[in-house]
Amino acid sequence: MGIRTSTRNFIDIFLKMDGFQIMKSRTLYDWQKTPVYNPSFNEQSQLPADAKGYLKRDNPKFIELEQKYNDFDNQVTEPLVWQDEHVSDEDILWFRGDNAYVWQLRGPNMNELCYVLTTYYVKSRNVGGLYDKITEDNFFGNYTFEIDGKAISRDLLDSLLEIDFLDRHLGILSGDQDFNVLDIGAGYGRLAYRTSILVPNVKQYLSTDGVAKSTFICDYYLNYRGVTDIARAVPLFDIESELEKSSIELAINIHSFSECNHPAIDWWVSLLAKNKVRYLFVVPNSLDNGGEILKTNDRKEFQYILEKHGYQLKAKEPKYLDSLVQKYGINPTWHYLFELK
Repeated sequence: MGIRTSTRNFIDIFLKMDGFQIMKSRTLYDWQKTPVYNPSFNEQSQLPADAKGYLKRDNPKFIELEQKYNDFDNQVTEPLVWQDEHVSDEDILWFRGDNAYVWQLRGPNMNELCYVLTTYYVKSRNVGGLYDKITEDNFFGNYTFEIDGKAISRDLLDSLLEIDFLDRHLGILSGDQDFNVLDIGAGYGRLAYRTSILVPNVKQYLSTDGVAKSTFICDYYLNYRGVTDIARAVPLFDIESELEKSSIELAINIHSFSECNHPAIDWWVSLLAKNKVRYLFVVPNSLDNGGEILKTNDRKEFQYILEKHGYQLKAKEPKYLDSLVQKYGINPTWHYLFELK
């Protein structure tokens, strides 16, 4: 064994102790050579004419909204993850970029190959013909990939998979029942917009959030998309009165309870049970268990909180029903559906 080979083997062993490995650059894909570590937005993206003047911290509407949130019960608003700096001023304007709302380029399974695999998986399911109907654009910093002649984003793919799950277990596309929906931790309104244009059985979609910035952005986005006849943003301080006058059948929580403290989760689930919301759809962050256990980002389990308030597990499935896609698809986790008993 030559000195060079011996030295390389020694370095390899040393690096592997810290999770690193030497690889020849010619064996790597471009995205492996220049991995993405920081938030960003698509610099080729477009903005509506009024966006820069509206989507900013000094907008009086945002200032008033944030003050009311600050005055709300702090057990609900006390952040586990969403500290003030979690959403930057740049993120407020380019809210569909790769940031706290939707990771698109960072982390494992966020490369071009994973997007292609996930796209063809979603296309093969094409539940209700939705894949053929849905479209995408790059507005507000969104990253898109041109795959099989169609603009694709994580927003689009995740939304279709979530609607697919709900249709298989609740018939929101194919059944006779109409649904009014409450989305807890709705972010910028990704699923609210998609559902309002794709799912005729959903008659009302209320989007709320424990973060004032999110509600501010969501209200703008749903108005921009022109879907407020069905989907609208509801500030946290109005949600109890809204639930009293609305008959909500389905609550949705996607990657939000995982980022909440236990008292906040308890408050939300107690409110759902009090208002007899029958179904609760939860998508956790995958964390260290792939999403097979409901945990918060500080690794505390929270399914017992749901069960304490009468919500029993009705269905639990991997995000991707194909095991290889579940391993290599975009952001694999699990989907849970609970029913109030």
